[in-house]
Amino acid sequence: MAENTGTAHGHGRGSGRHTGHEHDTGHGRDAGHGHDVAADADRRWLMIALGVILAYLVVEVVVGLLAHSLALLSDAAHMLTDAAAIMLALVALRVAARPAGGAYTFGLRRVEILSAQVNGLTLLLLAGWLTVEAIRRLFTPGDVAGGPMLAVALVGVAVNLAAAWAMSRANRTSLNIDGAFQHILSDLYAFVATAAAGVVVLATGWERADTIASLTVVVLMVKAGAGLLYASGRIFLEAAPDGVDPDGIGAAMARRPGVSEVHDLHIWQITSGEPALSAHVLVHPDADCHAVRVGMHAWLREEHHIDHITLQVDHLPTAAHPTAGRPDDPHCAAPHGTTHYAASRAAANPH
Repeated sequence: MAENTGTAHGHGRGSGRHTGHEHDTGHGRDAGHGHDVAADADRRWLMIALGVILAYLVVEVVVGLLAHSLALLSDAAHMLTDAAAIMLALVALRVAARPAGGAYTFGLRRVEILSAQVNGLTLLLLAGWLTVEAIRRLFTPGDVAGGPMLAVALVGVAVNLAAAWAMSRANRTSLNIDGAFQHILSDLYAFVATAAAGVVVLATGWERADTIASLTVVVLMVKAGAGLLYASGRIFLEAAPDGVDPDGIGAAMARRPGVSEVHDLHIWQITSGEPALSAHVLVHPDADCHAVRVGMHAWLREEHHIDHITLQVDHLPTAAHPTAGRPDDPHCAAPHGTTHYAASRAAANPH
């Protein structure tokens, strides 16, 4: 269950009246249970995929050189980045598991997002290199041995299917692991395209089919690499998770019983799959700050699956308590982002 800690200043919780503010931080313990077990399982599946990739990489380089196949050599280069991506993911898993402490109050969880960015960038760089080589081969095609090319590609499909299956058993909600998986998946597509090119070369002798296959794979690599950079960039820029509407959540928070206003609402991800929320909540003068905070925390956790929650809860200023909830702090005079009001105040305070 979620853990709540709160500090209250004023007349005590029982009276439902606070002249100071109540601050809450909540972290879901359920997400932490079995984390070491899950990480060990992820490492095991990643190691299996890495072993499969490395074993076949050597075979593909040798046959690619003998067959003079750009598609095979480009697949081999891609498989090398696959192996590097998996090794990077393994390192990131180990580093990210270190406990928080010192200056790193969130720990080193975002190392996993750095790993995803590196994987996305290497896909784009490799796609650029293959594009240059493919364009050169379009004008000056070399001798391509269709038979060895087809045989190696078909075995490569099986190898990458095995690696992709092993990777799919790991936790792909982690952007780190998904980054390595995208490398494997795009390599699988490359082998399928190479096999098709081998059939064309054997049937027609048209050697440029090898180059067309490489360019097809380039498109898939750009798509996967750009997707990884976009997703990891959103996390580094503190954007709300995909599918989460901060304004919608803020408006719903303002409709909670006893709530008058919600501002300074921030929703972001610490790392993939770990959303966090903080907000300043003003409640009606006769409301119980503690009860509102506990209820809102439970609602956010159950309805929106957010466990890392920090709420500052204060009473709305009144004539008797003009400073309640409005300390001499510029952030309250000019809150960050949209201010959400309860229905009773929304007409008088248009957005």
